[in-house]
Amino acid sequence: MHRSFWPSLAAAAFLAAAGSSCAQTTPVGVWKTIDDKSKKEKSLIRITETGGVLSGKVEKILDPEAKDAKCDACSDERKNLPVVGLTVIRNVRHNDKDAELWDGGDILDPKTGSVYRVRMKPLEGGSKLEVRGYFGAPMFGRSQTWIRIE
Repeated sequence: MHRSFWPSLAAAAFLAAAGSSCAQTTPVGVWKTIDDKSKKEKSLIRITETGGVLSGKVEKILDPEAKDAKCDACSDERKNLPVVGLTVIRNVRHNDKDAELWDGGDILDPKTGSVYRVRMKPLEGGSKLEVRGYFGAPMFGRSQTWIRIE
């Protein structure tokens, strides 16, 4: 019994470590967004999962001059709502065919009010998130890389 204890303990430790590293390869967490043009830090987005569906809200605007911004350009139920606390990612699910991909939902650009289809893919062990907003097909869009904060 003594001889089988150590290999069992080592196997359990390995599985626990593998499980914790896999847990970070989901988009769930807090992400720092970077402005495409200025390359300045823009906002913090908290992505949560409920019943296998992801949503994301603006947790903080990092530009002090824009901290009280409202979604003036929005044309749906989010029109004129404060950007902080606004749901900008909706209805994203894990892709059944690609284990690294999350898609099927939409993402809002609160600055323009435009709503795009979205695909998200964790990178570098989950420390970064590739977020692609697009119209129609994914090739008709643009990608941003977000940085995990927590």
